[in-house]
Amino acid sequence: MVRMPLTPAEVERGERLGALLRRARGERSMLSVALDAGISPETLRKIESGRVATPAFSTIAAIADVLEISLDAVWDEVGSRTAETTARRIAS
Repeated sequence: MVRMPLTPAEVERGERLGALLRRARGERSMLSVALDAGISPETLRKIESGRVATPAFSTIAAIADVLEISLDAVWDEVGSRTAETTARRIAS
């Protein structure tokens, strides 16, 4: 299966998501957060670095739960800008 390249908007969203999670993690180790969320440290590293720009919802929900941030906060930081950009493109 060939995966389509990410759009610039998806790359930007992944970078914003990674930055949000890094800030929320603070001084906690990547290892402890990943294990508490039930994911591998490598997966968390890739998400935080923006290399996985479109992680599964369940993965983000698990990380957000461990970091005690609401999914609404994640959406406000990451998803809403993408939705606004998409809406503008459709309206044009």
